[in-house]
Amino acid sequence: MKSRFLFGLSWLATFAVAASPDPTPGFVQAVDQAPTTTSVPALEPAQWLLAHLDVETTGLVPGYHEMIDAGWVITDLEGRVVDTLFIRLQPEHPERLSPGAARVNGFDAATWRAQEALTPAAAVAQIFAFHERVTRGKHVLLVTFNSQFDTAFLDHLLRAEQRSWRELYHYFVLDIPSMAWSLGYRELTGRALAQRLGVADEPRVAVEHTGITGAMLNVRIYQALRQLAPK
Repeated sequence: MKSRFLFGLSWLATFAVAASPDPTPGFVQAVDQAPTTTSVPALEPAQWLLAHLDVETTGLVPGYHEMIDAGWVITDLEGRVVDTLFIRLQPEHPERLSPGAARVNGFDAATWRAQEALTPAAAVAQIFAFHERVTRGKHVLLVTFNSQFDTAFLDHLLRAEQRSWRELYHYFVLDIPSMAWSLGYRELTGRALAQRLGVADEPRVAVEHTGITGAMLNVRIYQALRQLAPK
């Protein structure tokens, strides 16, 4: 009887441990603690900035492939450049590089090491330090050319360090092809849209094609679209 009683207690203890909720991950806590705002860009434009982001990766699947470089251009709402950041990252799984990504960005693990590419932890620290220095407490909207792609890769990078992109940016993410689409432009690539709008394209040679060249192209397209938008 005693042994069965002890067994029952042991089973209950095991069940209690299994049934107890896991600690909330840091990146979830970061979202819960992200600042909220009642400010509206249309009413307080001076209190808002745009962070134009472009990333290069080892492939197309966030969480399996990784970022290998990224560029940010901070602008005001009119598209005037405030500051820029470019970082290279050393992926933890370079062997996952897809042929398509290699053709686009020319990633090579040895070259990246020689250029002192950052670890994910160091990259995240630099990203947060840059935003704190440049944005100075203003509200920031993230702007990308392919919002689901760039945001997903940024999310995976920051989650690994128990951080969240929501600590940096407003809940809504702006997408440049969607802006162009609303004005009647049906081009879906940066090259085609740049040509249609008459703005300079970014380099298409792999070793020169980086996150910062992509982010600057996004800014040029944004500036051109601003000129075409109804006042």
